[in-house]
Amino acid sequence: MRHELDRGRILHLVVINAFVGGMVGIERTVLPLLAEVEFGIASKAATLAFIATFGATKAGVNFFAGTLAERLGRKRLLIAGWVIGIPVPLILIWAPSWSWVLAANVLLGMNQALTWSMTVVMKVDLATPRTFGLVIGLNEFAGYAGMAMIATLTGALATIYGLRPVPLALGVVLALIGLALSLAARDTSDSIDRKGDARPISMGQALARGTWADRRLSVASFAGLATNLKDGALWGLLPLLLASKGLTLAEVGLVVGAYPLVWAGSQLVFGPLSDRVGRWGLICGGLAMQSVGVAVFAFGGSLPTYLVAAVVVGTGTGMVYPVLLAFVSDHSESTSRASALGVYRLWRDSGYAVGALGAGFAADRVGFPGALSATAVMVVLACGVFAVGGRGPHDAGMPQDGAAA
Repeated sequence: MRHELDRGRILHLVVINAFVGGMVGIERTVLPLLAEVEFGIASKAATLAFIATFGATKAGVNFFAGTLAERLGRKRLLIAGWVIGIPVPLILIWAPSWSWVLAANVLLGMNQALTWSMTVVMKVDLATPRTFGLVIGLNEFAGYAGMAMIATLTGALATIYGLRPVPLALGVVLALIGLALSLAARDTSDSIDRKGDARPISMGQALARGTWADRRLSVASFAGLATNLKDGALWGLLPLLLASKGLTLAEVGLVVGAYPLVWAGSQLVFGPLSDRVGRWGLICGGLAMQSVGVAVFAFGGSLPTYLVAAVVVGTGTGMVYPVLLAFVSDHSESTSRASALGVYRLWRDSGYAVGALGAGFAADRVGFPGALSATAVMVVLACGVFAVGGRGPHDAGMPQDGAAA
């Protein structure tokens, strides 16, 4: 049983995940505008197809990554993810049509599923139930801080140099540094607390538990799906909404970057806090805050209002993102935890596809306010479902070392 955190190895993984998040950051400001400006795509649904492609791929690979990590080891999958990610910015720079952008996002989804999944699993391997929230909060902070900084930087670069190639060229540097850091990392498979001859569960068993068989895991999956449904909608619609309101590219980048920056920073607070006060209340409160923030985006009309909305929705997301991962870790055995996290991330990241496609179709028909209002309602629904189905032994007080509940 581990009682002391290996701070050096955890810090190494934290740094790696900052570069993982940065790979998504290169897209968040630039690609929705690129669709309109360079490819002449007027349909919001067609524009947001790149997010749906990314989300569907990432969700599917997440599921297999969790199970494969228990058979092949974590480091191999981490390195494979970076190798797959290296061509992404190059394809985006030279893409002659929107179909090339969609193909690049298939690769980006694979990159994110393998690299981000493995940084989460490897940190949990090195932690105990008393520190799940802490290490996951650090991991998610690093990823979303990297995303936010690169999203803001690409907005500034696009103002000076245009949408291509300079802003997207950052991705090549990020991928190469991330690969080098991952090659230097140590695998964590040997750090797992195993009981007797316990073996990993099958993919089918893991899918059943996380989808319907285990009540707490299934409501966590739905809460995660709703959270990323909201993020998929904001990722695709925010740059277009803000540009339609007359904001400059730099101002668009500021708002688009502020949301994940607050999301990132707040995870440093809420991840460790959940180790002390429990997961349930933070998750319910965070879902409620997300819905309020999305509603402010829907009906705001000025840069200050949009920045307030970014702070609110970012804080709400930070309250749930690491805490849901810790909640799933609480309720899964050490030998099958990677599989449980893979299934949760399957459903959570399916939200990107659902949110992007749904928001795109809605925006084409009822405009930005209607699409964002529908998104806020979905998050409220998830809050109610989790409030009823998510109560358990870890509601109040710090989880105890040992097996999952």
